[in-house]
Amino acid sequence: MIEAIVGSTSAERVLVFITAREAGYAAEIAKTFDTDISPIQKQLERMERDGLLINQKVGRTRLYHYNPRYPFVPEVCALMEKTLSLYPEEIRQKLIYDRRRPRKKDKPL
Repeated sequence: MIEAIVGSTSAERVLVFITAREAGYAAEIAKTFDTDISPIQKQLERMERDGLLINQKVGRTRLYHYNPRYPFVPEVCALMEKTLSLYPEEIRQKLIYDRRRPRKKDKPL
């Protein structure tokens, strides 16, 4: 949708995901959008190198967040929220729904 502004579809996916959930890691972003992990990792590394994102290690996973010291974070978030509002409802629900706890033992599906 805004590939022309951010540079690529992968970059848009990374930014929309992190805006929707406030944090994310490469495999989770790739799985959400049903895409390869390699372009997502490259975009995460580029955005971290440029200062837009920072990472935090949680176990063996690198969790990426917006860098609060980056001067344009509010503007980027506003643009990504607008972009997210234009996504189809099923994708928005997929992005917003964030289940991280394990399912209770013997709970029916």
